[in-house]
Amino acid sequence: MAADSDPESEVFEITDFTTASEWERFVSKVEEVLNDWKLIGSCAGSSTPEKGEFTSGTWGEKSQDIQFADFKFHIIHYFLKQEREQDKGTDELEEDAFPLAMQDLLCMNNDFPPRAHCLVRWYGIREFVVLSPGANCEAIISESKCNLLLSSISISLANSGSQVPIFVQIQQKWRRVYAGECQGPGVRTDFEMVHLRKVPSQYNHLSGLLDIFKSKIGCTLSPLPPINIAIRFTYILQDWQQYAWPQQPPDFDTLLGGEVGGVEFGKLPFGACEEPISELHLATTWSHLTEGIVVDNDVYSDLDPLQAPHWSVRVRSAENPQCLLGDLLTEFFKLCCRKESTEEVLGRGSAEEEGKDSSDISSALSKLTEPSAAVPISKLSVSNMVHSARKHIRRRRRVDESPLNTDILNSILLYLFPDAAVEKSSENSKNRTTQLGSSGKGEHNKHSDYNLFLQLKSAPSDSLTYRLALCACLVNYNHGGLRAVAHLWQEFVLELRYRWENNYFIYGLAAGAPDLRCCLLHQKLQMLNCCIERKRARDEARKVLEGSRERERRVSGGRPAAREVSPGKSWDSWSDSEEEFFECLSDQGEIEAEKDGSKSKAEGRLHPHNNATLLNSTEPLYVPVTQEPAPMTEDLLEEQSEILAKLGTSAEGTHLRARMQSACLLSDMESFKAANPGCALEDFVRWYSPRDYVVEGGVDETGSRVVKGELSPRMKIPGNMWVEAWETARVTPARRQRRLFDDTKEAEKVLHYLAVQKPADLTRNLLPCILHAAILKLKEEESAEDIPSVKRSIQQATGQASKLLHPLNHDYKKIEEFISQLMAMETAITRARSLKAKFASCEGGRGEDTEELEKFVSSLLEEPEVVVMGAGQGPAGSIIHRLFVNAQRLADFTSDETALLAPLDEDLGRDRKPAAGSSKAADFPPPAGREILLRTCVPRPAPYSKALPQRLFCVLMREEFRLAGAFSLDTAFF
Repeated sequence: MAADSDPESEVFEITDFTTASEWERFVSKVEEVLNDWKLIGSCAGSSTPEKGEFTSGTWGEKSQDIQFADFKFHIIHYFLKQEREQDKGTDELEEDAFPLAMQDLLCMNNDFPPRAHCLVRWYGIREFVVLSPGANCEAIISESKCNLLLSSISISLANSGSQVPIFVQIQQKWRRVYAGECQGPGVRTDFEMVHLRKVPSQYNHLSGLLDIFKSKIGCTLSPLPPINIAIRFTYILQDWQQYAWPQQPPDFDTLLGGEVGGVEFGKLPFGACEEPISELHLATTWSHLTEGIVVDNDVYSDLDPLQAPHWSVRVRSAENPQCLLGDLLTEFFKLCCRKESTEEVLGRGSAEEEGKDSSDISSALSKLTEPSAAVPISKLSVSNMVHSARKHIRRRRRVDESPLNTDILNSILLYLFPDAAVEKSSENSKNRTTQLGSSGKGEHNKHSDYNLFLQLKSAPSDSLTYRLALCACLVNYNHGGLRAVAHLWQEFVLELRYRWENNYFIYGLAAGAPDLRCCLLHQKLQMLNCCIERKRARDEARKVLEGSRERERRVSGGRPAAREVSPGKSWDSWSDSEEEFFECLSDQGEIEAEKDGSKSKAEGRLHPHNNATLLNSTEPLYVPVTQEPAPMTEDLLEEQSEILAKLGTSAEGTHLRARMQSACLLSDMESFKAANPGCALEDFVRWYSPRDYVVEGGVDETGSRVVKGELSPRMKIPGNMWVEAWETARVTPARRQRRLFDDTKEAEKVLHYLAVQKPADLTRNLLPCILHAAILKLKEEESAEDIPSVKRSIQQATGQASKLLHPLNHDYKKIEEFISQLMAMETAITRARSLKAKFASCEGGRGEDTEELEKFVSSLLEEPEVVVMGAGQGPAGSIIHRLFVNAQRLADFTSDETALLAPLDEDLGRDRKPAAGSSKAADFPPPAGREILLRTCVPRPAPYSKALPQRLFCVLMREEFRLAGAFSLDTAFF
């Protein structure tokens, strides 16, 4: 009883054997993945892959992560995308048909694919699943773990009925060792692999490998079914010392000479600084052989590369070869990340100079603040004072401290401003710029790439902005980097200020308002040119007006003419220089009109308007001389839009916004009133906005037709801005109005904007232009080589760049990737150039084969592997043979200098049968890799079993020996 009352005696363990273990969960997870990917059931009956389809076809893959306890696996499904046969139903498939993978083992259409998964190359299968350890998991080296995984996938295949082979990656990943299994109805294929570092001597030839294959399949049939053999030897050529480098040598006569790829300003460098072709691989293939046809043992070999029936070649490129254009763009793009200002980059000579320079500028500014109303603003301005102070600083800078060499700087400025070489007379400068502005667009249309700068939002290729981008990029790359760029920019801004102050047009800019389709820097330069143009026009109009006044003074007997003052303006609003007024160049027409007897009160007339008369009188309606609208750059437009948007939607804000937008309308109304005394608003509307004047016809009492007109309904709305502006408009001709466009103010704003630009800001502004130049350079170089893939890449890159460069805030990560794409195109072009040069040097003057050879070389760059027509006997094969012979002779020269003196025979032993141990292979180096593929179909494991496919792929290299076997057996009686 005591024992029964003990509570411990009531406690006992219950083992639940129905709970799934970690191994069972893993097996179930594999089955679930196979079911999700629809790899369940038979997949037999699909068409046989066409020849070369493994290379030309599209491969797809699916992946998922699964776990075995706490160990993570990555499972991937690889498959060749093929059009499935839709006309065959599952009922028509044979129940005992072999799985696709077993059928592929014997298929000969895709032996040795150049670019494919290693399992595709070794086993020739089109669909398979790989189970590999996760990224941070250790390799599966233990034999027990390997067997556990193999048993797991075997159970998963059996339970799911999947006929897709599954492989497990074992050993270290770099060894690429896989074991796997494929199951079908009554059949199974085991995928096994051997990987050694050294090739065993007894298996270093075909005979030994055949012995391995026969012993593995263990077939007891006599005679043994024929074994199909395919052999591929690969020879590598990597010595190019005897061939000239196709890169252009530097021009030592120019200022930029002495550096590889150096060119004059205005031309971007192009080409590789090193050999872009690292290796040429020649693959000689013997296919569809049987045992006994070819002999290859440790004593003798029939495998002469010159006698191989199939040759194929591939080119291996150097990894990231240094190219001039790519380096140029990369180094220039790095400036975008710099934070220093121009002053910080250039620095100061000493603290004393810095203090004195500051006093120079401060004294210049103090003079501007002094009350000196009698001094004309044209003689004392910010530009004059700052410019004189800057010139003083430049004079004191020592030559040896200049970041940019003086000769180079002068050559750059002469390239940017070629008109500076001619004496700068105002007439010559005017003629030159007028021609550029009038015919610039016509010259652009002659070029096929005219619209490219519009797509990239850069600048025309013959513009000053474009040339500045080239110079800044080359200066950064070849002549001092950041400090040299800052120095160049400082000198460039000073040259612009000099031209503004001396009324010289800026060379290389089309006349007219800023083109908003171009980059902002180009718009700023165009704005400055507009200011110079307006200033020159005003000066010329003033000269004409002063000439007419002088003539009037002489006619009146020497008395000075009285100054006319417009109503509402006090005498204090006038200045002696009249800088705040717009002097129209067309006032000559007004003077001539006054000579013709027009009313003395009418001013600023241009010409009559369509024989129309004023509504309130019989006087003709004249078109007035008006001010041109103020040109604006995109940043000013955006600023103005923000200001107008901030006014809000209130009545006061709306009214103020309308007044700000009607400045040009008010000016035109004042000009119209001055040209048409006694006019009404209706007269102005008839000329300015004819649609807002509604004309109606009628008949009077006498029966005559009468035309009546009135303002449109929108003009009669109470509070209409047009009515309000008309009432406030004064009678003032355009030449006495306040300027809508203050060229002095706008020019100083542009010059200030340019002066405060940091080197990084300059780089960002010039980036569209330099990428534009790079694309043009690639197009030019590609046209000489004619590479279709590069041509397509350039077209795609142009479309991509147009999206990258248009936003105001550039995505520099994407721009960096875009520059990498341009570098890849440059590398491809240099590879083509190098390859063509090597083939041309060994062509031997056979002109009839030139076109065929060019196609062959182009194919080498476009395709992963190219078949050599005629093998070693064809034109391309002869050149390839010569390349190897020359490389062998050069190698022999290092040990025996007399070998180089032997003449090169054009037909070096082509008709000669290689002797044992001393074959034609002496023209070639030892093969870098030998691949031997053995296939047969024999019954296993017993003579009465089904005849099933057996395959062994052998790889023999200097430091690698690999056997990848797929051995099938009949499981019905096993």
